[in-house]
Amino acid sequence: MKIKSIVKFTEDFENKEEIILRDHLAMERTKLANERTLLSYIRTSLYLLLGGLALIGLKEISDLKIIGYISVLMSVVFLFIGLLRYFQLKKHLKSFFIKQQ
Repeated sequence: MKIKSIVKFTEDFENKEEIILRDHLAMERTKLANERTLLSYIRTSLYLLLGGLALIGLKEISDLKIIGYISVLMSVVFLFIGLLRYFQLKKHLKSFFIKQQ
């Protein structure tokens, strides 16, 4: 039973008059889209970080170091924005779900 609660990602649907199955499924799709968007932000951030570190590490072309530093900085900004948007929408969905009950 404990393993089942760890693996479970969603709440069980209970038929209530205020929320119908269609609304519950729409909220689940929104949660999944939110997670997918967070993963996209993380992936973009990692690509920028790797590219920036590669440009910083070049010894032959020192003019590109500034672009490398900008890329590393943008990597941190993208990660912060992604996390911020993820938790904002998660909080909003949770408050909406509680309001509907």
